[in-house]
Amino acid sequence: MMFCKMENEVDKLEFINVLQRLGVDYHFNNEIRNMLDNIYNSQTSNLKKNLHATTLKFRILRQHGYDISSDVFVSFRDEMRGLKTDQTIDVEGMLSMYEASFHSFEDETILDEARDFTTKFLKEYLNKNNDVMSLQISNALELPIHWRIPRWEAQWFIGVYEKKKNMSPVLLQFAKLDYNIVQSIYQEELQYSSSWWERTVLGGKLNFSRDRIVENYIWTVGTIFNPNSGYFRKVVTKIVALITLIDDVYDVYGTLEDLELFTEALDRWDLNGLDSLPEYMKICFKPLYTFVNEAASEIQIKSGCDITSHLKKAWTDQCKTYMTEARWYHSGYAPTLEEYLENAWISVGTANILIHGYFLTQHGFKMEDMACLEQDSNIIRFSEMVVRLANDLGTYKRENDTGDIPKTVQCYMNKTGASEIDACEHVNSMILTVWKKMNKEAHTSSFSRSYTDSAINIARMAMCMYMHGDGHSIQDPEIKNRIMSLIFQPIPIVSTQHVMDRGLNSDEFGSKNNGSNDLNLHHGNSSL
Repeated sequence: MMFCKMENEVDKLEFINVLQRLGVDYHFNNEIRNMLDNIYNSQTSNLKKNLHATTLKFRILRQHGYDISSDVFVSFRDEMRGLKTDQTIDVEGMLSMYEASFHSFEDETILDEARDFTTKFLKEYLNKNNDVMSLQISNALELPIHWRIPRWEAQWFIGVYEKKKNMSPVLLQFAKLDYNIVQSIYQEELQYSSSWWERTVLGGKLNFSRDRIVENYIWTVGTIFNPNSGYFRKVVTKIVALITLIDDVYDVYGTLEDLELFTEALDRWDLNGLDSLPEYMKICFKPLYTFVNEAASEIQIKSGCDITSHLKKAWTDQCKTYMTEARWYHSGYAPTLEEYLENAWISVGTANILIHGYFLTQHGFKMEDMACLEQDSNIIRFSEMVVRLANDLGTYKRENDTGDIPKTVQCYMNKTGASEIDACEHVNSMILTVWKKMNKEAHTSSFSRSYTDSAINIARMAMCMYMHGDGHSIQDPEIKNRIMSLIFQPIPIVSTQHVMDRGLNSDEFGSKNNGSNDLNLHHGNSSL
């Protein structure tokens, strides 16, 4: 399909888009890169009058780091401004334009206009229609593709692709098999994480803390989903679990005096100085201390670098921000919006995860990267800020009821006198602005593409986890169902012969016999 079937640019772009949305593009990174190089370097493009093709090309090239200008939309701006209500409109093109607009940088006003215009048009279309396109539009208006985690998008899009008239049966079958095989890997990793949680005597032993090992693990799937990144997911699940536990120590249970002692103990990083701590804090400190030292030792064996100081600093920095929030709460102090955000972008824990993650992803360490990690690199800061703002939107009502410091929404209301609805809209606009900064930073960062992708994916995970409320702390039915389907519910697969009967021919996938053998290879996998 990749080398024999596609002659023109639009077919290639469509195919890459389908591979990405089905979640199987990671099998073909080199082939996709070669295709995109050819498309980018070609000066014979004839897409100027095709809205869907132009926006698709822009979105995919910008997503992959190519330098493409938003000026490609200038001719369409005048066209859209002159649209009449009775005019036939390219709905697919409007949806593509909407999706492309979320890859904008700051000051690209043409994409801001496109997003506003297409959002209005798509909402009106939904009110008047109920078809397959409406399903795609509804999904996009909930969250654009660029803000969704790849595996949830793959699960959803497989169902949509199956309904398309021009779908490829073999590609559909391949995507389903891939999804289920990777899901079985996730189940094994989650079993490992659950066993670790119980072995550390943390699971169920501290009844004030959230016991959310499945949710903790889901964050890692959202960050890096590739099946060969299991080591990253296993280690980062421990980090997220420990962050959740220690956050509860500071927010829910600890007295101010105990928290001061705990923060000092972390700063010293010495097991011998724990006598002054209450028992529950010793239970928290020892697994953290053991985890950091073991992780640093494993990484040193693999890389030759001693990164203990980097990991210790990440934890102490985060706990110091928790301590600041605890002092605010116990003194009744209401921070300004600026004070709150300067502290809260660190307290949310994303920097801690990404600093550990730098040493866990498959790339060589670079000295300039190490300096950026110490100096709060932009890609980390922007990712953290999206996570913080999305978290606050999803959790502020619950945390306000249970007793906590004001979050972004309340701080903005206190600062401006805005209503709750207006404050939430403002926070959403802040999220959009930070995404624009992060889009730009991803193009210029000194970090590897795989690392910047992981930073962006954590932001995506936050957008999904807090979309319907506090999906991490409270088992929101919508998020719970999505987690269940992602980890525990394989996609039903029809027999290979049925796929053949739907029109698969030898030109699409080698010979029928070879294709049949390949597709049956994992069909009876008992672990699914």
